[in-house]
Amino acid sequence: MGFFDKFKLSRLREGLQKSHDEFVRKINRIFYQSRKIDDALMAEIEETLLLADVGVTTTDRIMDHLVHEMQFKKWSEASQLRDELRAQIGEALTRNGELKLPEDPFAIPPDKKPYVILIVGVNGVGKTTTIGKLALAYKNAGKRVVIGAADTFRAAANQQLEVWADRASVEIIQQHHGADPAAVAYDTVQSAISKEADVVLIDTAGRLHTKQNLMAELEKMTRVMRKLVPEVPHEVLLVLDATTGQNALQQAREFTKVAPVTGLILTKLDGTAKGGIVIALTNELKVPVRYIGVGEKIDDLQPFDPNEFARAMFGDAMFQTEEQVTEEA
Repeated sequence: MGFFDKFKLSRLREGLQKSHDEFVRKINRIFYQSRKIDDALMAEIEETLLLADVGVTTTDRIMDHLVHEMQFKKWSEASQLRDELRAQIGEALTRNGELKLPEDPFAIPPDKKPYVILIVGVNGVGKTTTIGKLALAYKNAGKRVVIGAADTFRAAANQQLEVWADRASVEIIQQHHGADPAAVAYDTVQSAISKEADVVLIDTAGRLHTKQNLMAELEKMTRVMRKLVPEVPHEVLLVLDATTGQNALQQAREFTKVAPVTGLILTKLDGTAKGGIVIALTNELKVPVRYIGVGEKIDDLQPFDPNEFARAMFGDAMFQTEEQVTEEA
């Protein structure tokens, strides 16, 4: 049984309902009419993709491909473009098949214990909440987890993280407000080693406006942790807020310049009608989306599956015939 079979996929669909409704409504209007391909139709397709926050770069690539296929295959009916658009969206979500899903997204290599993950992101994106949800997910996968509260510059950060650690029933290591984040990171890894923990999740300060300071801080944290485990961090996950749309993409670009980001976590997808930002992030960055947040509950963080995401967001409507849509209407 696949990993996603263990999840209630209906929750994913519910979380993406706003994006689904907005996109599918427009797609239905474009494709399920007996109309010819013309400039107006192509403009509507392009506008729909852009309004879903698919992004300019990805939208341009998709549109160029559609025009090429239309001319090469001599298509004239709007419905002939539908399947090709769906295929292009699928390719964008998997970066033309380059992205391979792990069989178990919470598996860790047996020779990398504790498995140290740095969590980065600007304040307000849901970073603290995400750490709590990720801790629970790893715990439910049979892993012993330790959280390190290394965002010592915000007094509220430690308090919030402590609440989430308690909800997930995992250990948290923290120091006083203003303490050296590297010291917290060191203590966390040291505690994980002594207690034979499997996974370490370390919160970091949520600021990007001082890039040089951020890089220096991350480098120091890495340096001191490597006194205990030479190859850490094993992952650096960047948390982004889906409701900020293209700003999330820009944040990702900026963070990847100063930090060795290995994966993305996109939060608050249930609060936006522009879930296409996942396509933009996947296709325009060389960093995979690892997890998506589709609700406020502690178990609402899900591993990202591009195929399930496509069906949940874009819906079975993209697979329906004109007759089926007419019947539903």
